[in-house]
Order: sequence, then structure tokens, then C-alpha cells
Amino acid sequence: MAVTRHKKLEILTDLKEKFKCAKSVVFTTYSGLSVKDLSKVRSALRANNVQCKVAKKTLINIAAQDNGYNEVPSEIMEGAIAAIFSDDEVTGAKTIATLSKEFNALKLLGGLMDGEVLSISQVEALSKMPSKEELLVKLLGSMKSPMSGLANSLAGVTRKLVYVLEAHRSKLAETES
Repeated sequence: MAVTRHKKLEILTDLKEKFKCAKSVVFTTYSGLSVKDLSKVRSALRANNVQCKVAKKTLINIAAQDNGYNEVPSEIMEGAIAAIFSDDEVTGAKTIATLSKEFNALKLLGGLMDGEVLSISQVEALSKMPSKEELLVKLLGSMKSPMSGLANSLAGVTRKLVYVLEAHRSKLAETES
């Protein structure tokens, strides 16, 4: 069944909004996935706050161009593709890379970020980067380390003082007896 002009306009408007809100867009193939597997993939993407949109390549190209990207290269737009929109730079790539291990039909094709077209190798590098939460945990650990070291050092000084006082008290007790 052919898609009406009105429906194409709705899809284009939705794509433009998704491109505007997304910090990164990753393109992947999905042909060969069963409906059940595709449903699992979409659920996993939603769980990671990532949106998946399947649309005509011409509509994806128009939406990308309207949001400051040059025409998406043809090697990225081969076959049936899905656009994965992410609120941060790495989550979309990381999620698709993880899912592609379980579902062989998913393959990274490239991506868009900060007005630039990303190659497959660049998207794979993004997928290997730590997430924002992981980086924050590492930062907090690094910030906490000097403070806990100082606290342990100060506690050690106090502990040694208590040992010296206890030894002095014991010596006084022996001399009095």
C-alpha cells in the first residue's frame, strides 16, 4: 500500500524533530530480523532511552539536511535501514553494538553527530567509550580518593598518639606498683 503525501509529511516532521533533539544518530540494518526479534530490539532500545525510526531514505536525507547535515553518504543508506536517535553521544551506538552480538542481522552502517558524518569505525569507537554514568562514577572515585587518604592519615596520627599515651600510662602503672 502506497504511503499518502500527508502521511509522508507527518513522518518527515517527526524525523526532523528527532534529528533536532538527538545528540547522535546511528544507522543500522535490520533486514533478516523476525518480527519477534525486532520487537526485542525496540524494547532494548527503549530501555536505554534510545528511539528507533524506520522511514524512507529520502525522508531521512531531507530531515538530516534540514538539521544541518550534508547529504548522508550512499554507503550508509544501503538496504533497509533504521535510524537510532540518542539523547547522548554514545548510548545509541553502544546499544546497537551490544544488540548486534545477539542479533546478527543488526549491523552498524555509520552515523551523524555534531554536524558531521561518522564512518562505521568512528561509530564503533563511540560504542566502546564509557557512558556518562560510568565517567561520573570514575570522577567521583578520583575526587574521593584524596579525601579518604587524608582521613586515613589523620586517623593514623591519632591512633599512634593513643598508642603512645597507652604505653605511657602502662609504664606509669608499673612504676607505681
